[in-house]
Amino acid sequence: MSQKALLVGINKYKMANSDLSGCVNDVTNVRDSLLKFFGFKLEGIRVVTDERATKKAILERLEWLVKGAKAGDRLLFHFSGHGSQIRDRNGDELKDKLDEIICPHDMSWNGTYIVDDDLHKVFSGLPKGVVLEVLLDSCHSGTGTRELLALEKQPPEFSFKPRYLPPPADILCRVDDELPVHHLFKGLSPLNPSRKATNALPEYLSLFSGCRDNQTSADAQIDGKYNGAFTYYFCKHLRDVKGAISRAELLKRVRASLKHEEFDQVPQLETSKEKMGKKLLE
Repeated sequence: MSQKALLVGINKYKMANSDLSGCVNDVTNVRDSLLKFFGFKLEGIRVVTDERATKKAILERLEWLVKGAKAGDRLLFHFSGHGSQIRDRNGDELKDKLDEIICPHDMSWNGTYIVDDDLHKVFSGLPKGVVLEVLLDSCHSGTGTRELLALEKQPPEFSFKPRYLPPPADILCRVDDELPVHHLFKGLSPLNPSRKATNALPEYLSLFSGCRDNQTSADAQIDGKYNGAFTYYFCKHLRDVKGAISRAELLKRVRASLKHEEFDQVPQLETSKEKMGKKLLE
């Protein structure tokens, strides 16, 4: 059995006025949890942060993550940084006409981003029996801009920033329509990569996302240190029980902590009913 993880955290963005503060801390928190509670080895974890986390570098390391994967292998991809949306260009987003993206360090609206189709290409060929865990601590919906406006009314010491880059007006085409499956992974199929998009996740994939599609994920100061609010409580609850917790119970506890601390985000989990009752990476 092979165990591999790719952890991406981006505080520093090439685009002006886009920097975050807690993404690199997120990566170190997830790495620590994998080493202590899930039996990962140092050589099985690759970390890419800030200026090194370009589109090219992330896609190359995603190829490393899936290369040679076979039944019984355990894989994890964690992304902490900005997300956004663009107009769908190939007609596979039938409901809202939007492709969701994750934003690399060298993000530009001229094509330097990672779209759902890129992830489809990387993950769709995984064989049956592989376990793939994906953790996304980013924002993916234009409706989250309501919180951007709310920030303008906060005092200077307010320690929250949404992980969302609003698209330019000529790109944005927004429909307030929440789908049951995260757009970035719609249509993935381990058996037939060319299959049209569906709302069913492949059996190998469990997807945690930091918020609903119509919310923002917080880049926040917690206990005097910046983190992604979702990743912080995700790792906290793993540490509390040394990893011995089901996905469903972990989600429940993370949601409760965020609500208690008055974060306006509700993490989501998409996976099979069977995997809901199993631990992370099982």
